[in-house]
Amino acid sequence: MDARTVAVTRSGVDKGELIEADILLADIHAPPPPGSSAETPLHLHLYRERPGVAAVLHTHSVVSALLSSLREVEGAIALRGFELLKALGDTRTHEATVVVPVFPNDQDVPRLAERVSVELARRPEAVGYLIAGHGLYAWGRSVREARRHTVALEHLLTCELEKMRLR
Repeated sequence: MDARTVAVTRSGVDKGELIEADILLADIHAPPPPGSSAETPLHLHLYRERPGVAAVLHTHSVVSALLSSLREVEGAIALRGFELLKALGDTRTHEATVVVPVFPNDQDVPRLAERVSVELARRPEAVGYLIAGHGLYAWGRSVREARRHTVALEHLLTCELEKMRLR
């Protein structure tokens, strides 16, 4: 790839069983390629606006869908007090507070991408966000880092949901 071209996966395929035909090339400054997910603009805006991003991952886990629905009104989830916070970006202590923005879902994905873009411009430290009732987007400077952020955020969101349940 180059600074303008990224690989995205075809919509509706099992990401654990990808074949070459499931990988599409996308120009980050052009409309998404045919066959890509309707959510591709959310990925492309990250590549465009955060030049250090080399990989974007998206999950539809129960915890990310449920917790984002419960916290949609607040517009964010503040994570604090967990050792695993140090797996996120440049966070170096469990005493930090990591804010994960939560956006209302919108079937107008370009409009949603614009809303996400505006908020993330105010949060250069962010490594992930949630779409309410839908799932998590996380990114990194490599696939390995994006995966680390995804796994850590999923774990931290699970901890946050359990804290709510125990209150």
